[in-house]
Amino acid sequence: MKKNKDVFVSPLVERNASKEMAELFGAQKKFSTWRRLWLELAKAQKKLGLDIKQNQISQMAKHLDDIDFKKAARYEKQFRHDVMAHVYTFADAASKADAIIHLGATSCYVGDNADLIIMREALQLIAAKLAVVINQLSNFAKKYRSLPTLGFTHFQPAQLTTVGKRATLWCYEFVMDLQEVEHRLETLPFRGVKGTTGTQASYLELFDGSYSKVKQLDKAVASAFGFSKICAVTGQTYQRKIDTLIVNSLASIAQSAHKMCNDIRLLANLKEIEEPFEKSQIGSSAMAYKRNPMRCERTTALSRFVLSLATSPAMTASEQWLERTLDDSANRRIVIPEAFLAVDGILQILINVTGSLVVYPKVIAARIAAELPFMATENILMAAVKVGGNRQVLHEKIRLHSHAAAAQVKKFGKSNDLIDRLKADIDFAKVDFEKILDPNKYIGRAPQQVDEFIKSVVTPILRNYRKELSRKAELNV
Repeated sequence: MKKNKDVFVSPLVERNASKEMAELFGAQKKFSTWRRLWLELAKAQKKLGLDIKQNQISQMAKHLDDIDFKKAARYEKQFRHDVMAHVYTFADAASKADAIIHLGATSCYVGDNADLIIMREALQLIAAKLAVVINQLSNFAKKYRSLPTLGFTHFQPAQLTTVGKRATLWCYEFVMDLQEVEHRLETLPFRGVKGTTGTQASYLELFDGSYSKVKQLDKAVASAFGFSKICAVTGQTYQRKIDTLIVNSLASIAQSAHKMCNDIRLLANLKEIEEPFEKSQIGSSAMAYKRNPMRCERTTALSRFVLSLATSPAMTASEQWLERTLDDSANRRIVIPEAFLAVDGILQILINVTGSLVVYPKVIAARIAAELPFMATENILMAAVKVGGNRQVLHEKIRLHSHAAAAQVKKFGKSNDLIDRLKADIDFAKVDFEKILDPNKYIGRAPQQVDEFIKSVVTPILRNYRKELSRKAELNV
């Protein structure tokens, strides 16, 4: 079918999210899941003694995916009710089951349970992609575990760290995000078979007042879809707070992505680290020399969008009156899919970026050389005292030489000549400047911290996601 270029199509689908994620929130997945929910409800009802024939079950099972969307649209236009439109469409396809489709159920039986099923699959896909990002960042951290680099606080030169240690800071945030996603998956409940206001009254009527059969029905359907947990109580809908928790988990990933990509953008300006740049890629339509960090910029743009979405489910949850109100529906149809699609797009970009980060060690070393003399002054002072110098005299000389060197840099744009000034001063003649100015003396335990982080934090994750990591090629962009 040709795409209609006259109407708006979400860039999240066309330019960002993977086909796999887009299909999870597509109409086919949604409504075929509704049909599976109706099938499993009928199967459980039959098993518990209702007069449902096997040929009805069999016919439903044959028509789970062959959805006539045009017919459903006509029915919805007639009834102005999407669930009933699909009840009628399913009944037309499985006519023998006409009388028992949606038996005892409310719209939220299919709507809410399908949303939970789809969000669970979407979270699993997000978890897999997070594991790839974590793996690639840990490999990068391992490779550059010992490469000294200038640290920054307030984006001002600070003590040295290593390129690998900085990467662990990015990686750890994604680890925390993965832990949060895993928690959401572990605790995600099924709405279950609860009836119109959550009292299960319709099912109690169907089973002639048998409380035990109503409870068995609830558990049987949840089990059929692989849910070990069921909402303890509901109104007509599951608690919309669940949506808030899930979208907040996605927003947390956006926070981590935004922070890391901003860091990479800053480092790209310093020419220390860059995102990958393709051979034929154009950085600017006007300035041919430019290598703009467009992937990281795109990531931060999408991340801001996700962060803005995080407030919406919270407002929706707080607006649910008593057992339910319908002002959640239109909001959820937009916010939940778009949050997942945007985060999926973010992770697609991050898989690409973290797998091919470019490091420029000579630029990094040059920046260290420009700043280290100031940072090393305390060590120089101690070394000069050890070979017989007067601490107070030496301190004053270093102060004067430092200010003079700083003036050369700031006022005249010259290089930092502090070490040359100190070497020319007789009071520092016995100091081994080469030894003192070795950058490796100023990185502390950064390399060991990288090793410990990978061993204790990352390696267990990689073991748990072996299968997903083997699919990296499918997850890449």
